[in-house]
Amino acid sequence: MDPILLIALLVGIALIVVIVLKTRLDAFSGLLIASVVVGLIAGQSLPDIVGSIKTGFGSTLASIGIVIGLGVAIGKILEVSGAAQAIAMAFLRLFGKGREPWAMTSIGALISVPVFCDSGYVIMNPLARAIARVKRYGYATLGIALAGGMVITHHFVPPTPGPLGVAGILGVSVGSVIITGLVFTVLMIPVVTLYAKWIGPKVEPLIDAEIQEAVYGDVRADRSSVAVATGGGSGSGEAPVDLEDLEDPDPEDDGLGERPAGAAPHRVGAFIGLLPLVVPIVLIVMNTVVSAIDMNAQGTALAADYEPSSWAGPFVFIGDPVIALLIGLVLAVYLLLPRWTPRTKSHKWLADAAADAGLILLITGAGGGLGQVLRDTGIGDALAGAISGLPLPSFLLPFLIASIVRIAQGSGTVSMITAASVTAPVMATIGLDPLVAVMACVAGAMVCSYFNDSYFWVVTRFLGLEGTAALKAHSGLTTVMWAASIPMLFVLSLVLGASG
Repeated sequence: MDPILLIALLVGIALIVVIVLKTRLDAFSGLLIASVVVGLIAGQSLPDIVGSIKTGFGSTLASIGIVIGLGVAIGKILEVSGAAQAIAMAFLRLFGKGREPWAMTSIGALISVPVFCDSGYVIMNPLARAIARVKRYGYATLGIALAGGMVITHHFVPPTPGPLGVAGILGVSVGSVIITGLVFTVLMIPVVTLYAKWIGPKVEPLIDAEIQEAVYGDVRADRSSVAVATGGGSGSGEAPVDLEDLEDPDPEDDGLGERPAGAAPHRVGAFIGLLPLVVPIVLIVMNTVVSAIDMNAQGTALAADYEPSSWAGPFVFIGDPVIALLIGLVLAVYLLLPRWTPRTKSHKWLADAAADAGLILLITGAGGGLGQVLRDTGIGDALAGAISGLPLPSFLLPFLIASIVRIAQGSGTVSMITAASVTAPVMATIGLDPLVAVMACVAGAMVCSYFNDSYFWVVTRFLGLEGTAALKAHSGLTTVMWAASIPMLFVLSLVLGASG
């Protein structure tokens, strides 16, 4: 590989990390500056650099920008309507008494599909506290399981913005990523739950006294005797929870607007609450399946050459991620919010969601711009040539890039987008399946969430853990998840390689 091109790539990645960590600029600015510097070092002309950035930015957001905005909006309505809490209670009932850690991991995984991890954890943490209060032990186990569950789908399952952006940059259908991400999620849930059940009792005594008092009431109680009495220290034989003790009897103010006289407080059932989330996913997956069947019937090998037949056209249309998530948003607004909710309130929530999505959209687009610069300067081809000669699985390139950037600057989304931007120009040359590349980018970004990650502080502050205990609880968990994803990627690479 030409040393100048290698230097350009390394300087670009280092610039992103340094700008995010050491300056007042954000990741969006860092990606744009890195794109300019990479182009200059690689010998690209000034007009060509600007042209590459604009082309990459526009093409990336054209495929994925609307979808990110709609997904975030659905999550906001789930949050404010109380549907997220209703879904959580239903999962507790489904798993049954004594299986609360499994339920909390699954709840976290489900809620995190449409809701950002930070706000999702804030919404669901009171449920973990309520269960621990009834059990009189196990808050650390439940809180860690909840946090890990949210990390799983935050990385693996669209319409979470990170994997959506990666899919757009690498040109992979959202339906394929959803299906594969759900498989990875099912495999990862036991990893998270078992780690939480193992580490939880070890850090439980280290919970801050104020948090213990807030969760359990009397902080002066002998915590060790409670643990022995409930079996909490071993992670088995825990006191079962009576779900009736967790119900909120009659909230006076649900925040959804002034109720008409005599009207009961608004409550959302779990089935109705799930519809805005499940319906779009089913439609997108249906699109993927129907398209695959239709392409096979037509003998079409490339997705770019595919034109839906008359019978498949309607399914492909409503299963397009834009249409499917638009349907989900309409369902969320009109099924989850009560009739008396003022239009101004729903408009404000949707505006808040748009603001939340804005930075993700800019980062994703800027990542696409960087990827286009890498293509146009020839860095992508040169990197592919260098990697193809190494005796390593090709998926380790995006996996390790995402891991390094994540450790350096803390943001999972930025590390995914950076890895995808570097990988996109080289996939075909190094023989890397695009779907494997997507999963490698998002899995690599799981590694070691610690002090430079805002989610680390949300989780550990709510749990009341500091120092080594915090690192064991959350950093250890995410690192174990990262390591567990490697054999999954090996198997996926082998399966897709054999089928190809």
